[in-house]
Amino acid sequence: MQISDSEKMLMDVLWSSSPKTARDIIAELDPELEWHEKTVKTLLNRLLKKDAVGFEKQGREYLYFPVLKQQEYIKGASESFLNRVFNGNVSSLVAAFTKSENLSTEDISELKSLLKEIDDGR
Repeated sequence: MQISDSEKMLMDVLWSSSPKTARDIIAELDPELEWHEKTVKTLLNRLLKKDAVGFEKQGREYLYFPVLKQQEYIKGASESFLNRVFNGNVSSLVAAFTKSENLSTEDISELKSLLKEIDDGR
């Protein structure tokens, strides 16, 4: 499922806690966005069409909640990124990150632990 960056901002709010009204979502978004209620409702309607969110009507308000699980989204987005940028080659992805000057000793240790877990599991 493809979710735009703007839609993901709404999903992040709903993943943190839900259900929420459109106004609740606006209140939790970065104020610098200056999104109006209409913008948020448009994005929510897109997410509804994608079956990423659901809603229930409570009185005169709609309460939105995530249908798409955060872990499912992360898995799909990671696979999409891997395929688009590295042609599905995991070792190229890892090589790109390990050559980064931003890797701390802790990052390297975590990578080694992950690789050991994978190796031990086989």
